[in-house]
Amino acid sequence: MGCCMSTSEEWYGYAKSTEKPDWKSSRKRRAKSTLDAEAKHDEQLLLFPGRICRNGASNIASLYTQQGKKGVNQDAMVLWEDFGSRKDTTFCGVFDGHGPYGHLVATRVRDSLPSKLLSQLQAGFSSQSDKKANISENGGSLEMPTGAEDEKIDMSPYWTDAHLQACKLMDKELRVHPSIDCFSSGTTAVTILKQGENLIIGNIGDSRAVMATKADDDSIIAVQLTVDLKPDLPEEAERIRQCKGRVFALNDEPDVHRVWLPYNNSPGLAMARAFGDFCLKDYGVIAIPEISYRRISDRDQFIVLATDGVWDVLSNQEAVDIVCSASSRRSAARDLVECAVKAWRVKYPTSKVDDCAVVCVYVNDIDFSVQETNDELDDGPHNVKQLLPYVKSDNTISNPSEVATIEAFINNLGTELRYENGLSDDINSKEHEWSALEGVTRVNSLLNLPRFVPGVENVGVPKRRR
Repeated sequence: MGCCMSTSEEWYGYAKSTEKPDWKSSRKRRAKSTLDAEAKHDEQLLLFPGRICRNGASNIASLYTQQGKKGVNQDAMVLWEDFGSRKDTTFCGVFDGHGPYGHLVATRVRDSLPSKLLSQLQAGFSSQSDKKANISENGGSLEMPTGAEDEKIDMSPYWTDAHLQACKLMDKELRVHPSIDCFSSGTTAVTILKQGENLIIGNIGDSRAVMATKADDDSIIAVQLTVDLKPDLPEEAERIRQCKGRVFALNDEPDVHRVWLPYNNSPGLAMARAFGDFCLKDYGVIAIPEISYRRISDRDQFIVLATDGVWDVLSNQEAVDIVCSASSRRSAARDLVECAVKAWRVKYPTSKVDDCAVVCVYVNDIDFSVQETNDELDDGPHNVKQLLPYVKSDNTISNPSEVATIEAFINNLGTELRYENGLSDDINSKEHEWSALEGVTRVNSLLNLPRFVPGVENVGVPKRRR
């Protein structure tokens, strides 16, 4: 006797199909939807007049980036005045990409992170007042909680949670991004949100923020606002080793500690925190920002945010001195980048110049020794004689009282600056043009890409999540 229950597919209400699910088409549709949403988001960003992400300047800031000799410029930067439609709020940041697609990662973080910060901040406000968040990820208006403007409530918990959640969402978005491979590519991020007299600083990686402030003798000194999160920091190294990652420096660069896979001498990441770099996310590299706060005082003058292309060759004080000696606020960032490029050629003549990006934000009025002009920034090269107006052909200072900063800068570069024709003429001559084929890379953020050996691809390398 046969079974009294039918085992055919029709009994369950559908016919048996011999066709396999079209997973490939489904993934393509999801990818297209994601990219369409990003394109719409990026179009909306263009509608905000206070946002600058290219070389330029505003009344309170200047921005400048220059491609190095390693390939495509992987640095990105942004300045967003009236952030969240609030007149007293400004957002700025610099992002240093690394790896094969580092330029794409840095650009994506630059465009998406500020909006995520706004949405998470509003979500935090709404959760406290049991209201639905009324801000979308398009840079909309920010509704502050009652009492925030009068400093009746402490805003730091809101900002801390918003930064942590925004960075978490940003890294999650990069992991599943349909067109950017972040497995061995990533970016740093140092951001500052200025609201009134308060600064909220977020830092991931080894880019840096420096404040210029007046000392008791009215001289301008540099105060570092962030810590370069390198793998050799004790807390960072301990976390990485607990996650089975390795931290050590190579014999030919003993001062540069890197992060390595457990059983593979790759990728050699020269920072302990980064967006992306998912080949190392299971081995101690994180995208959790280090958050700090500072209240602006009457002595504070301006903030310099820059990628490591600047800090590898200039000290904090040298950078502050160069900005102080700039001919105008609008040219300050460009002057600093061009000085850094020239310092690369002097200090490391056999190395390739790194990409440089700088954002200078002025927090108080400054009395410049050189009168400020309203000339627009252009893409042409700066004349070093204008940049260093008090340097004679023999590299002596004509007016030490006004430009002691430049004297210190030149002295710190060493005796290599004693050219026959003087600094201004010699360093700008065509004979000192450098090509990408000349020299070697001094310090790469990422040394090697992970290698996958057939049959042992799961050893020491985490599987990519689909």
